[in-house]
Formats: sequence, C-alpha cells, structure tokens
Amino acid sequence: MYRYDEYDQAMVDARVAEFRDQVERRLSGAMSEDQFKPLRLMNGLYLQLHAYMLRVAIPYGTLDGRQMRMLASIARDYDRGYGHFTTRQNLQFNWIKLADTPDILAKLATVEMHAIQTSGNCIRNISSDQFAGAAADEVADPRPYAELLRQWSTFHPEFSLLPRKFKIAVIGADEDRAALKLHDIGLKLVKNEAGELGFEVYAGGGQGRTPMVAPLIREFIAATEFVSYLEACLRVYNRYGRRDNMYKARIKILIHEIGADEYRAQVEEEFQHVKTLGLDPPAAELERIAAMFALPPLDAGAPADIDRSDPDFALWLDAQVVPHKVSGHSIVTISLKPSGGIPGDASADQIDLMADLAERYSHDELRITHAQNVVLPHVRNADLYAVWQALDEAGLGAANLDLLGDIIACPGLDYCALANARSIPLAQKLSERFDAARQRDIGELKLKISGCINACGHHHAGHIGILGVDRKGEENYQLSFGGSGAEDASVGRIIGPGFSEDGVVDAVEKAIETYRGLREEGERFLDTYRRVGPEPFKAAIYA
Repeated sequence: MYRYDEYDQAMVDARVAEFRDQVERRLSGAMSEDQFKPLRLMNGLYLQLHAYMLRVAIPYGTLDGRQMRMLASIARDYDRGYGHFTTRQNLQFNWIKLADTPDILAKLATVEMHAIQTSGNCIRNISSDQFAGAAADEVADPRPYAELLRQWSTFHPEFSLLPRKFKIAVIGADEDRAALKLHDIGLKLVKNEAGELGFEVYAGGGQGRTPMVAPLIREFIAATEFVSYLEACLRVYNRYGRRDNMYKARIKILIHEIGADEYRAQVEEEFQHVKTLGLDPPAAELERIAAMFALPPLDAGAPADIDRSDPDFALWLDAQVVPHKVSGHSIVTISLKPSGGIPGDASADQIDLMADLAERYSHDELRITHAQNVVLPHVRNADLYAVWQALDEAGLGAANLDLLGDIIACPGLDYCALANARSIPLAQKLSERFDAARQRDIGELKLKISGCINACGHHHAGHIGILGVDRKGEENYQLSFGGSGAEDASVGRIIGPGFSEDGVVDAVEKAIETYRGLREEGERFLDTYRRVGPEPFKAAIYA
C-alpha cells in the first residue's frame, strides 16, 4: 500500500486546519451558506435532506486495517453507527454535524485519509480493479499508476475548476471489474508487440442524463508517457468543455459533438507540446511507488485444497471466492447485500470485524468495490473456513456476488437532496422477493437502481436497470434492460412505461420468468436479452 510522505501529510494537515477555520466562521455567522458551500464541497461535505453527508476518499479502493478501524470509530462516535460504501470505492457518513467535521477530518488525517476532491468540478477519486495485484489475469498491477494519477491530479492548479466533475479508472486485466468504459477517461494496461507496457485510452464515457460508452482514443500510450497524455486529454476538455450548461458540460458531450477523431487529433497535437514539459515521473519514482504495492510475503507452498464438506460453506466459496495468482490463496469478496438489507451499508461493528479479518488473514489489506462490497485480497485457502464463519456470524456471509441480490443502489430519496424516488426500500423488496436458491437458479444478473437521472446507482449499466422518477408528485420507476459495465459495455434501453414501487418488483419477476423460459444453455439474462431483443419481455410485463 502507498504510504504518505511528509509532503502528503503536510498538505492534508494544512487542509484540515484551513477547513476548521472556515467551519468556525460559518457557525459564528461570519460566513453565509452561499459563501461556505464551495468550501465545504472542496472537503467532501454535502448538505443533504436531513443532515450533512461526508464523503471520504479511498484512493483506488485500497485501505488497511487501521484505516478501516478509523472509519468504524467515526461511524460510532459521529454518525448513527454505520457507513455507506459507494460506487466510487469511497465511504459516506450520512448523519454528520457541521461542528464535528473538522475533528473527523483530523482523525482521518492520522491514518492517511481525507475527503479532498470527493466533490466539485475536479478530478475525483481514481478508481481501479478491486482484485488489482492479486488477480491471475492482469498484465500488471494498475495501482501504482493510479497512485501517480492521484498525485498528479490532487490540487492540480489547471484542473481544479473543470467544466464538470471528472472520473478516471485504471485497470490491468481484460476482464473489466471497474466499469472502465463508463468513465470520463478509462485506462487499460496492455503490452504492445515489442512487449512494452502501456495503456489503451478510452475517453467520453459516463452515465447521468446522457449515458455513453467511451470510444477508444489511443490504442497504446507508453507507461512512461501516460501522465503527459492524460494532461493533454484534460487540457483539451478544459479548453472546450461547456461551462454555460451543466447538463452538457461533461467530456462525453464534447467528444460526441466534435467526434472522437477530432478530439483525438486535438489531444495528439496538445500531447506533442505537453510531453516536453517533464510531467512524467522519472523511472526511479515509479519504482519507488511500485515497491509500495509489492505482493505481501505469501506462502507459495500453502496447500491449495479446500475442505468443502460443509454445504453452506461450499455455496459461499462458489459465489464469493476466486483463485489468487499465488497458489494456495484466494480473493474473498464480502457481500454487503444481505437479504432485506441496504446495499453498501455496514455497521461500525461489521467494519471493525472486516479490519480484524484483514489483519489476521489478508496481510492487513482490504479493497472497496464499485459494486459496494469489500474484498480481502490475500487469504490462504486454509483460512477460508474461519473467515466465512466470522462473516456469517456477523451477517456478512451472503453468497450472492453477481446474482440478483447483489444490487447496486444509491441512497435515493431517503437521504439525497437530488433524488426523485427512493432506492433503498425497492432494493430491500427485490432482495426479499428472490431467495438464495432462486437467485442461484437465475444466475448472473446485475440489477442496479438509481433514485434520479444522475445515475449514482449505475442503472444504465444494469442487466436490469431501474430509474426512479417523479411523475406528477408520485414515485415512478422505469425499467431498462441490456446494460453492462463490463468489457462488453452497453447502455440499457427503457422498455416502456414506468411502475409503482410494488409494480416494478412484479415487473422484474415477470422479466426473470420470461428469461428462464427463453434461455439457452449457459446464457445469462444479458445474453438472452441480447439474443431475443426486448419484445418477449415487453409482452410479458405489459400483458
């Protein structure tokens, strides 16, 4: 894991002191809310429906036990005893008091954490593959490069006031576990014919009002030049991105309007200048950072066999555990999606437990996933049963990864000031409608719910997506089918008129029964939908 140096720590400590002064002035009345708003947003503090919400950055989703334990402590002491893990691999506290915020940020700073650039029109938290460094299928660990981008983008003087927020993802494998093509910029580590390491660059993806899959902008940029190339990409966007209309301000709109070829040409022209400025780090610096992400001292001789005699444990193994690149070890995904639960929520006690398990069984390392789960990346096969027992006892033993119950959902109208409809009760009803055995029979089905058009629940990328809208003062839910955030990225299509909350649960069930009647051997819901099209589903749902 990356560790702060004296410069990192000094910057974060200075920001905490600065914000403490700003909060004191706001509370005394010396500063109005209009004056304070841009300052609090720079520190990840939102004013939501009922309270302030603080969004804590977890760069590329990686953290250790002491950091996880601090999040539990803050949840217990300053919130209502829980935290909410988000689709940007961050964590949100939903019930924060303004007066407590400086103390919370100061506590985070003691464990190398902050809330900087988790809001505002800047480069947000860099996201990555939650299996990075442990996955057998990756070309290289993408996290050292994500860390370089974090350092490059934090307090970047030119990109602190972009036309709109900007999201970057970095992965190192062909399997896309980070929704790469639905980011403003996506970077995929590859090797060229000469065996040199570099990146495919995608730009112009996103969700929201105008969902788009990012086109490929460059087939290969050497890893030694990728920071300069990203600088060129952002400069072109910053120069031409719309500032007169927030709904048309994202880079996806720019690339759609001028075309990928024109954007690519302008970036190439800018890159010829930028690469002469010395922005790319020297090899020694990359080596220094990469060394912090070295594989922990795993036992290469650990036995690979796993005793599957406990049937409940075997079900969990099949759903939540994948092989590590080092024999005798596995990668464990902890589900934060119990039946009837709130997707992404974990209590302070559960967060503490996950910290304990990381320290004892996963070389003190955890990952947050964009699907709102938590990963233990380096677990010996011999320890899997003990890990499962502890998780199951704590209500974290659900075996539903990538099944219908593994729902992504935004906080919706229960918390968010922008939402039009509730997401949480709907997610709870859906997970309760389909029991574990039925979910396993259905197979892989990624269901995602957003409470408004901003798409924080990634509904556009759901095999089944649900969007909550306001229809004449009533909550109404639109269904879309055919979306994907994986390497086969696609945007779902709305299939027809919306439903009430209970009506959409019934509609999802009809769609699933239609799929079960149409599927061929080995087909996922998405495969069947792509093969037969929407008509059979529409006929069943609207009959």
